Amino acid sequence: MEYLQPPAGTLTTSMAALSAGVQPATIRDWVRRGILTRCGGTPKRPVYRIDDVQAARTAAKPNRPGQRAVNAA
Repeated sequence: MEYLQPPAGTLTTSMAALSAGVQPATIRDWVRRGILTRCGGTPKRPVYRIDDVQAARTAAKPNRPGQRAVNAA
């Protein structure tokens, strides 16, 4: 069950994805890669600070070996 209302100033994974304009899997990937950190919740239902999500959205993302390039055409 998702939070009906997460703590003030925080977002669930789904809400963070909507806020950043990405998929929820991207939010989980940012956490795994150390670009975004959880600020609470439970292991299955983490929450993130709004400011941290916005900072992660604009942060430089390190490339991984074998990662596909995005064509900005």
